[in-house]
Amino acid sequence: MRSFWGLLGAYWVSEKWREAWALTIAVALLSAAASKSGVWLAQASGTFIATIASFHDLGASAIADVLTAAGVLVGLALLKFAVFLGFRHYFSTTLHRKWRQWLDGRFNAALLSDHRPYYHLLVMGSSDEGSNVPDNIDQRIQESIKAMTGNALGMAMGLISVVTSVYFVGEMLLSTSVAIHGLDFLGSYASAVLVFALAVTYVPVSTAIALRIGRAIEALNVAMLRYEGSYRAELSMLVRRVLPIAAARGEQVQASIHRRQYQAIDRTWSVQNKISAIFLAFNGSYTYITQKVVAYLPNMPAYMQGGISFRTYVTGSELASELISDCSWVIQVMPDIANLRANVNRVVELADAIERVQDAQAFYRETGISEFRYEQQAPERGLSVQGLELMFAGKEAQPFLRVARLSIKPGQWIFVRGPSGSGKSCLVKALNGLWPYGRGRVIMPEGMKALYACQDTRLPQASLKQLIAMPEDEHEHRDLEVAAIMSAVGLGDFIPSMGNPYYRGRRWDDVLSGGQKQKVVLARILLHTPDVLFLDEATAALDPEARTEFHRLVRQYCPKATVLSVMHEQTPPTDSLGRPFYHAILNIENGRAGLEPVVVPAPPPVRDTRGGLRSMLSVMRHRP
Repeated sequence: MRSFWGLLGAYWVSEKWREAWALTIAVALLSAAASKSGVWLAQASGTFIATIASFHDLGASAIADVLTAAGVLVGLALLKFAVFLGFRHYFSTTLHRKWRQWLDGRFNAALLSDHRPYYHLLVMGSSDEGSNVPDNIDQRIQESIKAMTGNALGMAMGLISVVTSVYFVGEMLLSTSVAIHGLDFLGSYASAVLVFALAVTYVPVSTAIALRIGRAIEALNVAMLRYEGSYRAELSMLVRRVLPIAAARGEQVQASIHRRQYQAIDRTWSVQNKISAIFLAFNGSYTYITQKVVAYLPNMPAYMQGGISFRTYVTGSELASELISDCSWVIQVMPDIANLRANVNRVVELADAIERVQDAQAFYRETGISEFRYEQQAPERGLSVQGLELMFAGKEAQPFLRVARLSIKPGQWIFVRGPSGSGKSCLVKALNGLWPYGRGRVIMPEGMKALYACQDTRLPQASLKQLIAMPEDEHEHRDLEVAAIMSAVGLGDFIPSMGNPYYRGRRWDDVLSGGQKQKVVLARILLHTPDVLFLDEATAALDPEARTEFHRLVRQYCPKATVLSVMHEQTPPTDSLGRPFYHAILNIENGRAGLEPVVVPAPPPVRDTRGGLRSMLSVMRHRP
């Protein structure tokens, strides 16, 4: 699906090919039937008009003949529009729905695969170093795929109608063709040849003009899709930034951002309107002149020479109009062609980016240095890091953090300390394969289950039980088991509603506070009991007492877990008796990281209250 035709044809060679071809054949047959009925309508229309023209010559049967011709015309119109086109619309819209559903499923599966391309494309992919990353991925999946499939099916049906109509109309023109004086060498095919010659010379010239306009429309459509997507993305982000903007009274700044982005839309829209007006004027003039003037020219010599009747002349002109209109199909759908190409290009760009990011390091090497090696070793050897250097984008980038060697034993708890901006969170991301630029070896214990709890706790739209059970399905865990853990972490009030995606009509992401969201993360840890646990500011929203309880529960439920934790505090947390939870500190200073032991503070001296009492009594005895 990384090319124009590959993307358009993928559904028909997929596992759903039977469904795709059955619907396609139904649409094609109904389109052919509609085209054939168009020929019948042209004949019936000619008969109806000729009957009206000769009304005064028909005598007593005039009214009956007119009504009969009108009835036939109405019946054929109902057959074409109510039966053939009506059923074709149903089958074509069903094909559209099925095709879009299949494409949507394929792109979602690709984005959300184990290689995590969604993360690399949405979070870390873009840079100022010229990375070729598609913008507005949400718009491409939601709008571009829908528009692309709809336009493609509409144009395919139009093309089928054109081909079948040209065949049936041409067949009828040949069967009714007559000789024309002066064109005797063409014999009885003279009038039909004039129609075909007019179509061959008249239509291509007009089509060339339409194609030039269409290229301008396509470029404008691509730009408009990009600007509309960026504007919508900014509005979506406003929902996430409601509190920070309100707290900083940043409404004017945000409004200026919206104005700037909408100005790009407005400028493009203005040019689109001008080009659309030019196309509308051209297409309207072309269609009217074709139907009212040009279509009546080829059969005029035969009619003027008395070779055909008025009825035959009108019928032939209707057929000529139908033929020229069918051959002018490209002109009629030029805006749709431009829109189709614009949307296909955006979807193809996304498919290409998803394919490129399957090898994340090769993807990042386009814009910087990415030479990480992720390996495994025996579980008893724990977690090891060798020659780790973290960088930002750029081929000449220098490391901002170096970890020469780090060995964490099974069950060891490591507290990561360093000033803000020193790279603590970047280190945790790198250990989990989520940092793009740098080099070094990360060796994880083989077969051990790892869990990464980050500071950002925005929750997807799901039930509370599913949010706790991630990444596993909620049905793999008993309600009683999840309820017990919720009660342990302080979320017991929500147990009755844990199976619902909403709480009193609101999403869980809007209901839970920052601290409660981190308790959801804690519940997930206790439910899955990982062997290796990464905590990246996972307790930042908790008060000191809740933070201590967080660590106590992790220690209780995951007694053998290896823990690497980033926190704001400069000293590792301790339990209620002053005993540290962590065994060592990974201190980051001046771009380098090194392990040092946790210093256990000496207990305060115990005062001998009995001795003090004896001294006081002695003084009292000797007081005069």
